[in-house]
Amino acid sequence: MTGIKPLAEGNTWTGARWYDLVDSATGSIRRVFLWQPPGEPPSEGWPVLYMTDGNAVIGTAIDAMRAQACYPSGTNVGWGVLVAVGYPTDDAYDPFRRSWDLGPPPGQSYPPFWEGGKEVRTGGGAEMARCLLEQVRPFVEAQMQVNPAHQGLFGHSFGGLFALWLMFTQPAAFSHWIAASPAITWEDSFLLEHQARFDPGAHRLYVHLSAGEWEGDRLAPFQEGTEDAAARLAEKANTRTISAAQQMAAELADLPGVTVEYETYTGENHMSVLPVAVNRAIQRVFALS
Repeated sequence: MTGIKPLAEGNTWTGARWYDLVDSATGSIRRVFLWQPPGEPPSEGWPVLYMTDGNAVIGTAIDAMRAQACYPSGTNVGWGVLVAVGYPTDDAYDPFRRSWDLGPPPGQSYPPFWEGGKEVRTGGGAEMARCLLEQVRPFVEAQMQVNPAHQGLFGHSFGGLFALWLMFTQPAAFSHWIAASPAITWEDSFLLEHQARFDPGAHRLYVHLSAGEWEGDRLAPFQEGTEDAAARLAEKANTRTISAAQQMAAELADLPGVTVEYETYTGENHMSVLPVAVNRAIQRVFALS
């Protein structure tokens, strides 16, 4: 093990082990969930999938891996390491912390999530990226043999925004980039400025963009006729989750060395899309052929 020592550690009911790592620069604590497959690693090391919103996704990811990797000839999924970065809470999300961590700079300020709460800030993405690449990754590599050339990053919503921003600014960081329902138009679509400067160089990248069927210009059936239907439609016109992701996928496909796939998940909304998207990340990052 390296000099990176967890503040606390334990096991989850899913079979993962968690570690509370202290950010060396800020002192903030992030909970890292780590799951290692059975058996010996291949000679080149295990492939790895890193995920944001770790508390919400680790259980789904482990179940998807265990159900498919044991039957590779029928699923095309092999074993690999799962790393999910979250927070020291029993809840699925820490909305205050994730707003800062997953919002790329420069960021903005917003009203508190709840009465008497703190002002919500975005813009801490560079801090999160540094922690992920300079602390979490070395910590994982000290625990087990991994393949540095085959590692993916998955993010949903703000996590998808973070993943795309990191790809545009540090394309060598990962080989596979999976952004589900990414908040591309967030804060006046500043992400598109990074895309305009994006140069993958000699790196060969796989990019998967996706969104749920009910993230386009139509309401989900259960939302039709509700009191807030008009407000929801107006918000959809601003966020344009499906069309923005489709357009970005089409533009990235023109770049040399970049393989892009876009997918709309039938019958899913912004939140229900999460387990489907996590499963797809497993299938793409750990594909055998």
